[in-house]
Amino acid sequence: MKYTTLLFDLDDTILDFTKGEHIALTLLFEEMNIENVQEVIDEYVVLNKSLWKEIEKGTLHRDYVLNNRFSMLFDKLGKQVDGERVEERYRHYLDLQHEFIEGAQEILNDLSKLYNIYIITNGVSKTQLKRIKDTKLDGILTDIFVSEDIGFQKPAKEYFDAVIKKIPDFNLRKTLIIGDSLTADIAGGLQNNIDTCWINLNKVENLTDIKPTYEIYKLSDLYEILK
Repeated sequence: MKYTTLLFDLDDTILDFTKGEHIALTLLFEEMNIENVQEVIDEYVVLNKSLWKEIEKGTLHRDYVLNNRFSMLFDKLGKQVDGERVEERYRHYLDLQHEFIEGAQEILNDLSKLYNIYIITNGVSKTQLKRIKDTKLDGILTDIFVSEDIGFQKPAKEYFDAVIKKIPDFNLRKTLIIGDSLTADIAGGLQNNIDTCWINLNKVENLTDIKPTYEIYKLSDLYEILK
């Protein structure tokens, strides 16, 4: 086999984070009696994406973002909130969300018969581990590497160095990273000379200089690469 080890991102690669995020935010803002819930969700998504880009670049710390993103959001909307408390309530609702990307459960179960499958994910360990446990996929995974536990975020070289050290008999040439983020998953693979597969579910144009080894439009396209 060309590859024996598969490193999968979690959100929007295996689990539908976009849908889960929307449900969690809707429940949160309804609990807070916020008017125009969808407009506030749209504002949050834009703000949160920009903050995570800064985390990936190393210009903001993850804990700062988690503790302040809702305060920053509502400051823009002219409302004062306890950002840490709102984050706790959001995390409560997000922890409950674990819906699969189409076909992901069956595909991972299938691949686990031939490959060592690992999860590489940014985020809060408690949330990610609970969501994975709720999918009942943890039984087929060789290991799970959450950035909070590692101490570094993808695409930091330190994150991937730590992951590589934890994988027994790691073979760079026999490893493939699969993820939806060019700037986290694919960039991380490139700087560590690991082959990468960009899962581009929405068929967006790649306007960056980050070039994956492969590009697929649905998870089942992996079979063609791995056969």
